[in-house]
Amino acid sequence: MSFTDAHAFAFSLATSLMVAIVIFRAGDGTLSVTPATEFDGDDSQIVHEIDPFAP
Repeated sequence: MSFTDAHAFAFSLATSLMVAIVIFRAGDGTLSVTPATEFDGDDSQIVHEIDPFAP
């Protein structure tokens, strides 16, 4: 998934679910998104975080 697609998907999830979403780089180099509470990887894998409550 490209960064643009991942960001759009993450933003859509964040605003729909009203939870923080992280965009992270998997071990094979691909990008993926998941709710922040579900992410159990290394913090260095996080590319971006979207918080719907941030100003």
